[in-house]
Amino acid sequence: MKRTENRILVIDDESDIRELIELTLARMGLDADCVGSVGEALAMLRERRYQLCLTDMRLPDGDGLDIVRHISEFALDTPVAVITAYSSAENAVAALKVGAFDYISKPVSLDQLRTLVKSALNCAADESVGKEREGGQMTIGVSSAMAQVSALIARLAKSQAPIYISGESGSGKELAARQIHAQSARAKQPFVPVNCGAIPENLMESEFFGYRKGAFTGADTSDREGFFQAARGGTLFLDEVADLPLQVQVKLLRAIQEKKVRKVGSTIEEPVDVRIMCATHKNLHDCVEQGIFRQDLYYRINVIELRMPSLRERREDIPALVESIMRRLTGGEVPRLDASAWAELSAYSFPGNVRELENILERATALCSGQFINAADLQLGNARLPDLGVAGEGVMTSGTETLEDLLDRVERNAIQGALNQTKGNRTAAARVLGISFRSLRYRLDRLNME
Repeated sequence: MKRTENRILVIDDESDIRELIELTLARMGLDADCVGSVGEALAMLRERRYQLCLTDMRLPDGDGLDIVRHISEFALDTPVAVITAYSSAENAVAALKVGAFDYISKPVSLDQLRTLVKSALNCAADESVGKEREGGQMTIGVSSAMAQVSALIARLAKSQAPIYISGESGSGKELAARQIHAQSARAKQPFVPVNCGAIPENLMESEFFGYRKGAFTGADTSDREGFFQAARGGTLFLDEVADLPLQVQVKLLRAIQEKKVRKVGSTIEEPVDVRIMCATHKNLHDCVEQGIFRQDLYYRINVIELRMPSLRERREDIPALVESIMRRLTGGEVPRLDASAWAELSAYSFPGNVRELENILERATALCSGQFINAADLQLGNARLPDLGVAGEGVMTSGTETLEDLLDRVERNAIQGALNQTKGNRTAAARVLGISFRSLRYRLDRLNME
């Protein structure tokens, strides 16, 4: 296969669209091969390697997804952007899910086209950025759960698709977002984290999109940019996105879909080049079912989900995390944990995950009087892992108890132990057990424990 530098493959069955894109690319100093069908495109891809592929979604002999799948299947490492019909959210999401780099809507905005092309070429040029910047607390560990997270982070860094990061509080969702940003072509541009739950509702629109001078009382000095403008060219990370009120969700949906924002008090929309990542400790699907989160926005931001495992799911990583955190806290000679401290950590359920582990070690470092940290220095609470057996007896069953009865009894005791430990708080009990609240609710109903 012949390598062609700075050459773009354009696939569209409308000759005027092909000519418009080819002319725009030529003014950017780029050459283009233009074809009008899937068959012609696949033939060109077999002959040479392109820096970018721009394809219409609907073609005479197939659709743009066929081209995306072909490039993914044969590992051609060519970013693909699809051109979708105006406001066709379903097509855009479908393309991103099968591996498209990005999308652009018809009628084609030349400014958005230029921005997309530059991002794709930067991605190819900065392919080594991820390897140079790998590391960080969230990638520490040898567990299979974290190996899967690290592999997915590396893949997500090559895409422009919106990402939804799920997981419990303290499991490292923002750290994962920063890692994706650091390994992406946007690494040199801003990473703007926003805690959606910390912004007063009456200020949300102006904080997100900015405002014009005189737009409202207090906006008397000058125009101000919002989070979208601050993250221009980089990544906007919306933490606790489930806390956004519905009226702001509507405006956020349009900004993500159209890649344009309108400042408060302005009549003009301005294009923004921002990658969106969202996170919440809540179950976003449940929020949709409850009517407190828009379903269309859910599908727009949840193109790809990255689930961060709880610390209970990766307990084998605790020693490496302890060593890393202790070195960061002390900077010099690191106090060691004695056997009693390790035993306490091994039995602890870490409802606050890695963030709680860091707090525990920071407190213990301040309290320890020598070179060793003991169990007393940790000052752990009562959140121990529940005993899966029955108090005062083993797990063995009597001759009349079936295997299914035995498993139900063990599960019932584990759940009851967690509920007793958390004083009936089901959300906390689910965390202790390492399952979702929805899963706990299902088990309570199945075991007649409601």
